[in-house]
Amino acid sequence: MSAPLQLALYSAAIALATMGGALVPTVLNKERHGALLAFAAGIMLGAAFFQMLPEAFHSGGYPAFALVPVGFLALLLLERFVLVYASEEPPDCAEHGHGGSLGLAAFIGMSVHTLFDGVALASSVAEGIGLTAFVAITAHKVSSSLGLASILRAERRSTAATLGFAAALGGMVPLGAGLAWLLGSLLQVEALAARSLAFSAGSFLYVAVSDLLPHVNRHGHGKRWAQAGALLAGLGLMYGQGKALPHHH
Repeated sequence: MSAPLQLALYSAAIALATMGGALVPTVLNKERHGALLAFAAGIMLGAAFFQMLPEAFHSGGYPAFALVPVGFLALLLLERFVLVYASEEPPDCAEHGHGGSLGLAAFIGMSVHTLFDGVALASSVAEGIGLTAFVAITAHKVSSSLGLASILRAERRSTAATLGFAAALGGMVPLGAGLAWLLGSLLQVEALAARSLAFSAGSFLYVAVSDLLPHVNRHGHGKRWAQAGALLAGLGLMYGQGKALPHHH
């Protein structure tokens, strides 16, 4: 099988798996939305601490790691001035209402990471280790889309809209792979990947600690144990992935 065909098949499979992960929250009832948000927070925190930050530091050292606060601040400024979302809830806010911007913020942070997953996939295929990268990236994307869909459903987004966001997220993989394949040696893949991981980790931390967890705390009365369990489940899932799956920097 030629390298371009292999890359195209891997990219398409990852995009489909991303949409598959997003299907799970669409079948759960609204009473579980608080637990879904806690689970999404666990996924984002776990991805940042157990996977993205170690890989960023291993690949790029301190210069890459210094971009973590840049990613954090970028999402903060984006929410405050572009998405017009403040941390305090509006007076008419329903229990699970976020004004629609929390999902957008999470989508943007995940998309940056996913775009460079596509770059990493193209690099791995070129080096003859495409299958290893495919397995690792697929597992990460299923978890990410599950977290994103949990946030979108808690915002009362429709199933069609949720799957649309998931499709766009999955589409970042073939986009990144195509750019890497076309630009080739013009891209310093390892340096770019390390910096993108650090930037994305900062954005993940912002969404988790500034948006998701405060909302869970405010509206989680009576369901604390269920939500704590969901948070730990998200963290445990990402920790297990980080230990079991090969690194793909």
